[in-house]
Formats: sequence, structure tokens, C-alpha cells
Amino acid sequence: MDNSTDDHHPLRSRPRVGHIQFLNCLPLYWGLARTGTLLDLELTKDTPEKLSDQLVRGDLDIAPITLVEFLRAADRLVAFPDLAVGCDGPVMSCVIVSQRPLEELDGARVALGSTSRTSVRLAQLLLAERYGVAPAYYTCPPDLGVMMQEAEAAVLIGDAALRASLHDAPRLGLQVHDLGQMWKEWTGLPFVFAVWAVRKEYLAREPRVVRQVHEAFLASRDVSLEEVAKVAEQAARWEAFDAVVLEKYFTTLDFRFAAEQLAGVREFARRTGPTTGFPADVEVELLSVDARA
Repeated sequence: MDNSTDDHHPLRSRPRVGHIQFLNCLPLYWGLARTGTLLDLELTKDTPEKLSDQLVRGDLDIAPITLVEFLRAADRLVAFPDLAVGCDGPVMSCVIVSQRPLEELDGARVALGSTSRTSVRLAQLLLAERYGVAPAYYTCPPDLGVMMQEAEAAVLIGDAALRASLHDAPRLGLQVHDLGQMWKEWTGLPFVFAVWAVRKEYLAREPRVVRQVHEAFLASRDVSLEEVAKVAEQAARWEAFDAVVLEKYFTTLDFRFAAEQLAGVREFARRTGPTTGFPADVEVELLSVDARA
């Protein structure tokens, strides 16, 4: 076991850290490469669902975790303050694409093109409580053309949602409903799709390392948003979206996790907890940033 410390590697043990492979997390990781902090982390790239499972299981120490899974495991996890993937209004990458008005979807087939539990739960909540409909849901791969042959509407997230709302839906004459915008209009609150969290036992063992990782992510986000045009330009080289669209997307997303975002989380928990696997008044513990190990 190597506990050595030197000037180049201030972290006493390399934490096992998760990284979501979606575009929405690029601004949180782009700056890490710039600062060299990546060298001090053992980074695992995967989907939000798989990273969430690995964190809860103990295969990762620190990771982004979808909101529903965080709330289910809140007694074992501590969330990083001021760091999340969310929105305060539109989100662009979590949408319902529909062939007919949402209030006409009662009993209709609705395809869930993702196993992202938070987006799916939010879509189901909005359709049930805001539009008063109970569709027949089923899960399938996120291919909009195939979905629309079998369903009246589809829930899409991430890069597939961006593609659908920017390219495919207009071409196919479909309506696009932004889940973030719908939540904001309904509740007046921001929505948080994923938070960064640390396992409580790892925090107890390595409090200094955890705070360094938290600070590194905050610094990475700030650098990325200051240089957002450059981040978008680089991402556009390998993505199906141009730099203008990506810059708009990165600046539409809300990477904060403060009092207002916490109020949004509590409202979601209050409305969905008993039917989703956590208490309606679930306690969200935040990392104390003024303490020093």
C-alpha cells in the first residue's frame, strides 16, 4: 500500500472517481485536463446509471450520481456543494418528443429511450400530475425513428435528446417538450439531474483528499465556463453538433448546487419519494467546505 506524498502528487491515495461520458459533463472535466489534476485521479468513464451503481456498491469513492439513486442511498453518501448537472429553465438534453399534445397521451404508448431513472421519473411525474395522463410506458434503445413507429411519444436524454430536438424532431414534424422548462413552469424551481457525491466511509478516511477533489472540480468548471467557446469548438470536432449549438448548451446547463437547487431537490423528493424508494423528507447531507482535515 502506497501512502507516499510528494510535491507532484498531493493526494495521499488516488481516489476512484467516476466520469459521465455525456456532453453535459464535458465542462466539468475539460478543466481537469488543463490543470493536470487528472493525473491524481483514477478515472472511470461510464453511463450515469452504471456510475451510480458503482458508487453505491463501493467500487468508486467519488462520482456523479443520478438524483434518484442519490436520494435512495442518501444515508451512505455526502453530496458536494456547488456542483451538479441541472437547469433553471430549459435543459435541452432531457425531452419528451411527441406526435400529439401531451394531454392526449392517456393510455398511449410512450417509449423510454433511457434507463436514466431521474429523467424518466421526472417525465412520468409531469405527465401524471401536470397533464393528468397515464401512458403505457416501455423501454427501448434511443432511436427516434424506430420509437415513433411504435409509440406516440418518447423520453430521451443526453446526446440522443440533443440530436432529436435539434435535428430529427423538426424534420419529422414532432413536438419537443423540454423537461427542465416544464418543471420550472410547474414549480418555479431549478431541477437537478445529477450530483457529485462521496461515500461516507471514504470521506471519514480521506477528508483532505475529498476536499481537494471537490476544489479541483469547482476550478475545472470555472475554467471551462470562462473559456466555453474553446470547449465548444474542441467538442464540435468530434460531435454531431456545431460549436454555436454546443456553446449554447453548455451555458444553458446549470452546474451549481446551492440553496435554490436544494429546494428543487426537496420538492422532487416530496412529490416522488414514497413511489420511488426514498422518504419524502429525505435528508441531503452536504460536504462541509470550511472544515480542514
